[in-house]
Amino acid sequence: MSALRWTRGAAGLGRVLRSPGPHRPASEEGPLSGLGSSRRRSAASPREQAVQREWGHAELLEVLEARVRQLRAEGAPEMRVKKVQVDQPPQGRSSRWAQKLEAEKKVKQRHQAKADLQKQPLESRTLHTEPRIRSKKLAGYLHQSKKGAPKSSEEEQLARVLQAVLAKLGSREAGTPARTKAKAVETHILFLQQKLRTFFECCVCTGQLPLAHHMLVTHHNNQDKQQVLTLDMYNMVLLGWARKGSFRELVYVFIMLTDAGLSPDLHSYAAALQCMGRRDQDAHTIQRCLKQMAEEGFQPQLLFTNLVLEEEDRAALLRAVVKGEPAFCPPPQASNLVSTPVLLKDFYSKEGPVSYPKLHLPLDTLQDLFYQQLHVELSSSVSVQSVEEAPVMTKEVIEARKTLKALRSKWEVELLRVLRETKAKMGSQAYEGQPTLYPFLCLLSEGEFVSILMQALQVLPAQGEPLFQLAQNLGLQVFNRHLVKQKQVTNHVQKLGQQYSQYLRLLASDTQVAPCLPREYWDSLGSLETPAQQPWSVPVLLQLGKQLAELLVQAVQMPRSLAARHGAQNFIPVLYHVYSFRSYRQVGILKPHPAFTHLLETAAEPTLTFETTEVPMLCPPLPWTSLHSGAYLLSSTKIMRATEGTTQHQRLLERCPPAQLHGALDALTQLGNCAWRVNGRLLDLVLQIFRDKGCMRLGVPPPRSEAPRPAKHQLPPGSTPVHKSELRKELARCLKAAREMHSLRSEALYRLSLAQHLRDRVFWLPHNMDFRGRTYPCPPHFNHLGSDLARALLEFAEGRPLGPRGLDWLKIHLINLTGLRKRDSLRMRLAFADEVMGEILDSADNPLTGQKWWMKADEPWQTLACCMEVAQAVRSPDPTAYVSHLPVHQDGSCNGLQHYAALGRDSVGAASVNLTPSDLPQDVYREVATQVEELRQQDAKEGLQVAQALEGFVSRKVVKQTVMTVVYGVTRYGGRLQIEKRLRELSDFPQEFVWEASHYLVRQVFKSLQEMFSSTRAIQRWLTESANLISHAGWPVEWVTPLGIPIIQPYHRESKIQVKGGLQSITFTSSVDDSQ
Repeated sequence: MSALRWTRGAAGLGRVLRSPGPHRPASEEGPLSGLGSSRRRSAASPREQAVQREWGHAELLEVLEARVRQLRAEGAPEMRVKKVQVDQPPQGRSSRWAQKLEAEKKVKQRHQAKADLQKQPLESRTLHTEPRIRSKKLAGYLHQSKKGAPKSSEEEQLARVLQAVLAKLGSREAGTPARTKAKAVETHILFLQQKLRTFFECCVCTGQLPLAHHMLVTHHNNQDKQQVLTLDMYNMVLLGWARKGSFRELVYVFIMLTDAGLSPDLHSYAAALQCMGRRDQDAHTIQRCLKQMAEEGFQPQLLFTNLVLEEEDRAALLRAVVKGEPAFCPPPQASNLVSTPVLLKDFYSKEGPVSYPKLHLPLDTLQDLFYQQLHVELSSSVSVQSVEEAPVMTKEVIEARKTLKALRSKWEVELLRVLRETKAKMGSQAYEGQPTLYPFLCLLSEGEFVSILMQALQVLPAQGEPLFQLAQNLGLQVFNRHLVKQKQVTNHVQKLGQQYSQYLRLLASDTQVAPCLPREYWDSLGSLETPAQQPWSVPVLLQLGKQLAELLVQAVQMPRSLAARHGAQNFIPVLYHVYSFRSYRQVGILKPHPAFTHLLETAAEPTLTFETTEVPMLCPPLPWTSLHSGAYLLSSTKIMRATEGTTQHQRLLERCPPAQLHGALDALTQLGNCAWRVNGRLLDLVLQIFRDKGCMRLGVPPPRSEAPRPAKHQLPPGSTPVHKSELRKELARCLKAAREMHSLRSEALYRLSLAQHLRDRVFWLPHNMDFRGRTYPCPPHFNHLGSDLARALLEFAEGRPLGPRGLDWLKIHLINLTGLRKRDSLRMRLAFADEVMGEILDSADNPLTGQKWWMKADEPWQTLACCMEVAQAVRSPDPTAYVSHLPVHQDGSCNGLQHYAALGRDSVGAASVNLTPSDLPQDVYREVATQVEELRQQDAKEGLQVAQALEGFVSRKVVKQTVMTVVYGVTRYGGRLQIEKRLRELSDFPQEFVWEASHYLVRQVFKSLQEMFSSTRAIQRWLTESANLISHAGWPVEWVTPLGIPIIQPYHRESKIQVKGGLQSITFTSSVDDSQ
């Protein structure tokens, strides 16, 4: 007996099956004979049938052979049979069963290899470093560098390869043409590029250069994927290897860049020279690189003038250039150029020192405030005590807070576990060549990610939040914290502290330095500017934010007993993903479980959390010195705010000569250097009303519990469809009112909590501008622009004596705030203030218990603040010496119409907006309302029902908003909505006429404006027609303001963009077109 192992061929097994003996079935055909019976009934010749039988047996036996190999792989024991003779099957033909089994075998091997790979640590995996080069010359150069070169000469070989690559740039071989930039890139390709670019950026920031290089090689080796790669991506990896001093990998990237048909730019050469400077490369290689730069039109001086470099990068670059050109000397820092706009040339060209106002605080105090602000920005968030009335500490409240604390501890652990699992999974996919979110999840520590998610869960509203908005906010938080962390990793924070201490000597009240502008003084101290990081695109933010939101949904659970007392003792999700219709669109929403919302309301925790950029600064902001440097100490701030994803504004500003923007930079710096404080006495009154159910008439929103409720919750039996419709409309109105009240209440809560937090402190409001050049404070919740209440809460931290006529102007300002004497002259208003001095003093002394005269004013809270200031000035021993801190807000008389009237030399229109001398002030809104009323009276006499219904309701307030916004391009539709809102606020007006009356009034308003401002409307039509012609030519509308600010209106056709995967696919509309 001899052993026949299971690894013998199929033909041998066939002979075994056909041989006589105990192992062979008694039947000649056997139990498998039916499989080939249909073939044996065919009309084939006996010889053909014999061949078919042989092949049928061969196929079946190969199946059995594969099964034998499978059993052997699984550890099956050997079987011994008698030695038999075997026949070889016919050669030269392939079996479909064999092909199928071989394919299954390969799939199984790939799955096994993938499983084995996932078990390995990410750091120990083998990554691709050498690219597949299509250019024969470049491939030959690379092959020669590896061909048996000893280690001592490896660097010399690589240097020769780099020289050959540089030489090849001047004369590209056929078949490797330079890639030209497409005029328009398809949307999905553009977003792939944005994601891949950010992937490389994150890899370089987190030190995962092998992964970035592996991804670059993977895409370069695939001809279709290679088209997605841009020069910017190659440059990022080049810079990463340059900072590491890895010459071999840098040469590989340079070869890939050239092989892809791209030409190196200034950033590419800077990276190569930096690497050479760090490795002390030979002078010949550096000279060849500098020569190629010159042939491309790049002089060495441009490396130090056109690029923003970190200190170490600049030093390495300078070492290399000096070694290649010993006589080279870096160009000096550009001197302060004179601002080019004609409007400012005289101001900036004056010789001699510039007087700049100092702050009222000494140097030591300002330095302490700087360290407080630095601590706030390093922590990335600010915790503020809520001004909501604290609940009575009942047993229920204590138990709710205890439960929340226990749940949060558990959620943090679970979030950490889920985050690590997700990172491991995405890391494996990234190492397989897929650009996943893995490097994004490495930007911050795991604890920081958990903190961001826990904070998002805390502020999630009871009605839920759209997934689009939540994901975008989460992505932005990660991006902003990443920027702060990058400054911490470098030596930026320490240098900032040293330079800011010197800068404070210009502002402090007890120091003396040569007077100059803050921008000029900061520049004289040295540059702290770091290479600007391009903001992440909206799809990238959404993809990252959506992934984090999914982690929150997956990890955060609570006991079912919190929702149902007698439920099972298992866990249920805290967040649910639901769909809702908003404005006829289906929107995905993350909504908290009602039991969780109830738990938060019961606990009534007294803390609110804000991002650093949402609160005022505790020290003077950094002066605006460039597009990327200014405002907050560490947090990134755009100088020009725009829609997320819009880049045209930034590119337009970057193309401007630096001196052209000096006026705008200095104006923003001066606005930010104004110190503020809270009006404590007024804040106490507002808090008293806020905690006592509010007062809508005074602009203090009541709580949601005071929202209107429908009279009937259920319909009586036999109700008609009309009754059902009316109840449905009433329910919708009540629900809308409740949501609006909740939103207004939350806004007031944020503002008042921040005011209480900053009470008795000095703070600053950094400023930036919108894309039209209008300035705004950066903190959104608490600033001097906004409602009457927001303005009244703030005072100047540094006061000024009233002087000889200051008290008179303060009284005139007070009457202006009341709105009671709009048509009177200034002298008449001053006399009226003296007449009502008793009411003014009573309002100041007894605001809530006296005559309450201030409550009847148009701006009640500002009126009350001014009453208190007047009372203190009048009662002071010397009113002229009284130091006042009250801001006086000024506004133009319909400023848009003023500009149009001046442009068109429209004397009639100019008179109505106070551009011509007049004894009495003019009120364009009242004039329009008067003319509309005259037209209404004529129509009413002719029997028009809607004109009759409007009798007594056409007022200045009804038409004001529409008149104000006509010059900004409001349409009749928009104007009708504005008037409809004003009419609904009139309780006496018959609501059934609102829709018809709003249509009627908007027609009359436009007609009146056409008659009063004929030149204005003609100019407006000309501008509109010009914009249409420009846009039809394929260009956005651009202009330059008198201050030299370039303006662009990048309005494009909206396109729908979809971010797929996860909880849902997010589809949003975008009007951004980066190709223009």
